Amino acid sequence: MDVEVKPLDIICLGRAAVDFYGDQIGSRLEDMGSFSKYLGGSSCNIAYGCSRLGLKSAMLTRVGDEHMGRFVREELRRVGVDVSHVVTDKERLTGLVVLGIKDQDTFPLIFYRRDCADMAVNTEDFTPEFIASAAALLITGTHFSTENTYNTSMQAIEYAKQAGTKVVVDIDYRPVLWGLTSLGDGETRFISSEGVSRHLQTVLPHCDLIVGTEEEIHIAGGSTDTITALKKVRSLSDTTIVLKLGPLGCTVLPAEIPEHMDDLTVQQGVRVDVLNVLGAGDAFMSGFLRGWLRGEDAAACAAYANACGALVVSRHGCAPAIPSEEELFYYLKNAASIPRPDKDAALNQLHRVTTTRIPAQRPEICALAFDHRSQFLAMAQAVDAAPERLHVLKQLLVQAVEQGIQQTGLPETVAGVLIDDTYGQDALNDVTGRDWWIGRPVEVPSSRPLKLEGGRSIGSRLQSWPLEHVVKCLVFYHPDDSAELLAAQQCQMQELFEACQVSGHQLLLEIIPPPDSKVSDDTVSRALTQLYDRGVQPDWWKLPPQTAQGWTLITDLLTARDPHCQGVVLLGLAADMATVKQGFNVAAQYPICKGFTVGRTLFAEPARNWLAGEMDDVAMVNAVAGNYVELIEAWRGVRGC
Repeated sequence: MDVEVKPLDIICLGRAAVDFYGDQIGSRLEDMGSFSKYLGGSSCNIAYGCSRLGLKSAMLTRVGDEHMGRFVREELRRVGVDVSHVVTDKERLTGLVVLGIKDQDTFPLIFYRRDCADMAVNTEDFTPEFIASAAALLITGTHFSTENTYNTSMQAIEYAKQAGTKVVVDIDYRPVLWGLTSLGDGETRFISSEGVSRHLQTVLPHCDLIVGTEEEIHIAGGSTDTITALKKVRSLSDTTIVLKLGPLGCTVLPAEIPEHMDDLTVQQGVRVDVLNVLGAGDAFMSGFLRGWLRGEDAAACAAYANACGALVVSRHGCAPAIPSEEELFYYLKNAASIPRPDKDAALNQLHRVTTTRIPAQRPEICALAFDHRSQFLAMAQAVDAAPERLHVLKQLLVQAVEQGIQQTGLPETVAGVLIDDTYGQDALNDVTGRDWWIGRPVEVPSSRPLKLEGGRSIGSRLQSWPLEHVVKCLVFYHPDDSAELLAAQQCQMQELFEACQVSGHQLLLEIIPPPDSKVSDDTVSRALTQLYDRGVQPDWWKLPPQTAQGWTLITDLLTARDPHCQGVVLLGLAADMATVKQGFNVAAQYPICKGFTVGRTLFAEPARNWLAGEMDDVAMVNAVAGNYVELIEAWRGVRGC
C-alpha cells in the first residue's frame, strides 16, 4: 500500500475511558477487593498501542472536566499520542468500565457510559485539515451507534475521502452499547440485530480496511454463517477484510471470498496461556496497523497483530500490556520458547523498561537528598529539639528546592528529592504530582545485612505508594564480603527488585562500600556485576564518586548488561562542597552519570541551626537553597548544560 507521507500516521476517533480491572483473578466482581486503574476505550487503546509501536498517532474524542478525563489525556500524552483534539466536555463525565477475570472464559464487565463525554464528540471538534493530516482515520463501531456519533463519524470519513486519508473501521461490536442488553450485561459479545447490521452496512462502502472477529463480521454481514457474512461485506466493499480467529490467528482477505472456511489462508497466531482476553483486539489492531501503514505485506501485518494480541491476553489490563516495538520484535524472535509471557523474566523486564515510565525517562537529575532518618534524629537530640519538628523541617527543605528551581531556571523534570516517610510524609505529599524526581527509602538505616522497613512484606507496602515514587534502597555492599553476607544481601535486593516489577515502581539501588573497607577502581563495578548476575536490574544506581577508570568500568558494564538502565546519580556522603565538586569534574565526562542526589553537604549546618532555634524558617530555607543553587550550577557548568 502506497501511503502519502503526512504529519500523522493515524487518527483514532471513538471511545475514551478509564478501566478498573479487578486485581483478584478468579473472583466475581461482587467479591472483588481492589482494582487497578488503566487507560481504556477501544479507540484510546489503539491510539496508545500505535504510538508504543512507533507510529505517530492522534486521538479525536472528548473527556470530562475531571480527574479521570485528565488521566486519559496524560496517559496518551506520556506515550506521544497527539492530544490536541481530545476535547474537554464540561457537561459530561468520562466513561468508566469495571472489569474482572473470573476464568479463561468468563470476563464480567460493566460499562458506565450513559451520556458520557466521548459520545458527545461532534463535527465542531475537528476540521478537514486535521483529518487530512493523517495517513489513516480509524473509527470503532460504538461511534456509529447513535445519531450524533454516526453523523460525526461520517463527516470525518467524508473529510478523509477528500484528502486521500485511508479509512479503517474496527467493528468492535458491544451489544450493550447498542442498547441490546441490560445495562449490567457488558459481557455478552454477540446478539443478532437486523437493525444494527443494516446500520453498519451504510459505513462499509467507505472503508479501506475492515477488521473484526467472527461475531463482528456476523453483525456487519447480517448472518451467523461466517462465509455468508464475509460475502455480504465484500458485496458492499472491495477493500481488505481482516477476520480475527482468536488463538488460531487471522486471515487477510484482499479480494474474493472463498466458498468454505477451510479454504481461508490463516496467518497462524502465537499460542499462549490466556489470562485476559479483554482488550486483545485493540492490541491486535495496533500491531496490524504498525505494518499496514508502513506498506508491509499481509503476513508481516498479521504476525505483528497476532503477537500483540497474544501478549495482551497473557497480562492484566489492555493499554499498559501492549508491547513496545523493541519488545514486539524480541517476542516474535523468541515466541516459541515463551509459552507464558507473563512469567518470562527477560520479556517482562524488557516490557518494563521500554514502555512508558512513571516518572518519564529523565536525561538529568539534580536532587536534594533529605531522606535521612537516624542522622536527623541524632541532630535533633543533640540540640534537645523535639523529633516532631523534623516533619516541619522537611517541608521547609522542599521550599528550599522550590527556591533553587526558581533561581536557576531548572526544569521541574530535572529537579529531584529523596524523602522518607518516617519524618517526611507531609513533604512527600507536598511534592507528589509535580513532575519532580522523587526517591523514597525502604532500607532500615545502617542495616548490614540489608533489612527493609516493615519486614519482608515489601510488595504489600509498595501498594500504597504513588507510582511516581522511586523506591530507593541503600546497601553497604562489597564484592569481597563473605559468601554468607553476599547471599543474604543479594536475596533481599532480588526480592525488592521483583516487588518493584510487580508494583510498577522504579528502583534505585545505592551501593556504598562499607567504611574502612578496601576500595579500588573496580570495586563498585564488581559489586554491580554480582547483582546483575543475580538478575537484579534497577532503573537507577546511586554511587560514590569514582576514578576515571572506575567510571569507564561502570559505563562498559551498563552498556553490556543493562542498556536500558536510566543511569547513575552521585551521592555526597556528607563531604564538603569542594570535594563534591571535584567528583563532578570526573563524573561529568561520562554520559552514564545523570547528576546528583546530595544531602548533608547542603543542609547539615542550616538544619542543625534551625533545630537549635538559632535560625528562623526564612534564613534556613535561604541557606539551603543557596547551597543547592551552587551545586546545580557547578554540575551544569562542568556538564555543559
